[in-house]
Amino acid sequence: MNVLAFAASNSKNSINKKLATFTANLVADAQVEVLDINDYEMPIFSEDREKELGQPQQAKDFYQKLGAADAIVIAFAEHNGSYTAAYKNLFDWTSRIDMKVFQNKPMLMLATSPGPGGAATVLAAATGSAPYFAADVKASVSIPSFYDNFDMETNAITNQEILEQLQQAAQQLK
Repeated sequence: MNVLAFAASNSKNSINKKLATFTANLVADAQVEVLDINDYEMPIFSEDREKELGQPQQAKDFYQKLGAADAIVIAFAEHNGSYTAAYKNLFDWTSRIDMKVFQNKPMLMLATSPGPGGAATVLAAATGSAPYFAADVKASVSIPSFYDNFDMETNAITNQEILEQLQQAAQQLK
């Protein structure tokens, strides 16, 4: 099974990327590819730019990566209660190729933050809209207080209850 994992964040030190990578590697017998959405940076989407540029190659490449995966793990960073601008822009461009962005792939949607909210607001928005974009969401998990629950040296969840939640979620991709 080929699992594609990424953070919906363009932070070079993204805690959501750490969470997505950790969780994707919980999928038994999976080959995990971790994307960096910085590799898909494009001008801010608008109809005018779309008319001028057409469909940027980065959006086409991202759409193809999603399509080539057997399953997808996304961890959402939250900026002011919503998606990061970098992810939203990538998503907007990609959705112009095909509204079925996620191509009916089984998915895990995750989110974390340093605080107790665990980016739950953006996760709720993502899971709520997922069916409109052909996402087969098998599980969603919000992790509060990331630094209290994740060991940055070993890159592992330290909270047993959270670990079990993520293991159960990962099993849903099989």
